[in-house]
Amino acid sequence: MIERIVRTMRLAWMVGMAISAVSLGSMALAEPEQPLRFGPKLTTDRPVRAVVGPSVRIDDEGRISLAWVEEEKDLRRVLYARTEKSGGPIGAPVTVNQLTEAPYMRQEAPALAVAGDDVFLTWALTHPKLTTDKPFSNELRLSRSTDGGKTFLPSILVNDDEQVIGHSFDSIYVAPDGVVHMAWIDGREGKKESGTFVTRSLDRGRTVAKNLKVDENTCVCCRTSLTTGPDGTLYVAWRKILPGDLRETVVARSTDGGQTFTTSVIVGQDRWVFPGCPHRPASIGTDRLGRLYVVWYTEGVDETPSVFLAYSDDRGDSFSPKQKLNVSKGTFPDHPQLAVDPEGRLVIVWEEQSPVRREVVMSLSLDRGQTFSAPQKLNEKKGQTPTLSMNANGLAALAWMEHAMPVHRMVVQTIQLPAAKALARQEP
Repeated sequence: MIERIVRTMRLAWMVGMAISAVSLGSMALAEPEQPLRFGPKLTTDRPVRAVVGPSVRIDDEGRISLAWVEEEKDLRRVLYARTEKSGGPIGAPVTVNQLTEAPYMRQEAPALAVAGDDVFLTWALTHPKLTTDKPFSNELRLSRSTDGGKTFLPSILVNDDEQVIGHSFDSIYVAPDGVVHMAWIDGREGKKESGTFVTRSLDRGRTVAKNLKVDENTCVCCRTSLTTGPDGTLYVAWRKILPGDLRETVVARSTDGGQTFTTSVIVGQDRWVFPGCPHRPASIGTDRLGRLYVVWYTEGVDETPSVFLAYSDDRGDSFSPKQKLNVSKGTFPDHPQLAVDPEGRLVIVWEEQSPVRREVVMSLSLDRGQTFSAPQKLNEKKGQTPTLSMNANGLAALAWMEHAMPVHRMVVQTIQLPAAKALARQEP
């Protein structure tokens, strides 16, 4: 409730002051020399009371996977659907959870990863021992399919503490060696602030290893993000709380497959003071030369809502100067997400909000983050919670929700990026 009030006040202030989210001189704008190829918009309408999601993944054959949570009366379900071929259509959804399992309805969609016919989802289960004094308690579950999402095996417990607390805002990533990595926010130590925890599965999701604490003083509801570099380095990003209620996006790395992690490094040095959790996660990815990209939301010292990108060429030891990506005046940029392919082609999506409209916009870079195209609107009706994925061929799949009363509508669209520029093929 407090977060909603703060958000409403910000929007009112934003319109009254007619703020500019960015100075155009702070970012190099460059339009692609070749046209983008947009695929048809695929939609699935859900005539239910509430929908959370979707998450999206696209494989190298162009098949798209979606995962979401929906609620109808007293029934909650984690659902998965996919396109059997590039271009659609979206197939009938499959229920992931067991009938006895009640998913926890929260802001984030299930985390989704796909590796061939193996499909992995992590999602929060309302804690079986939930009490009125701990209303946000949940377990983190891992579900998997070995037949391309046609059926799902019974889920397993990810967190190993058995405490009636929160274990959520999770991410999942399948490394090239087949290891399934998971990260989430966890309050098991009973401290004022939660911590960032990770685990991994070495047997395709049958079991998970002992949980490992990466860091403490984690912003409690800004989702984690995972990726690996071409040398096998594993990265995890989250929002950390520093003294004075400073909220900074940070990254830590592991060079031993997730067994140990370095001390976290601040990405943007935003020095944003905010006495609460903004519910706005970072997103990370790498290219074949090992450049690590991070996109995130912050308001900084001047309290201006902004979306930034920075990158690291030394495995997260240091980061480039941050680039501001949003250029619209009088709107509120929100929920940025990033996808990158091996050649360093980047697609970034986010919301642009105002009291009268809510748009999903996209900006792309073909030169490893040196220049970006002007943001381009994607949605038709009011859009929200965009997400995306990109395969090794530069084919991106973008998904978002649109207001289509009386149903909830999920929209998916593919975009084939032009060839990467020469810079993307040079050593950094």
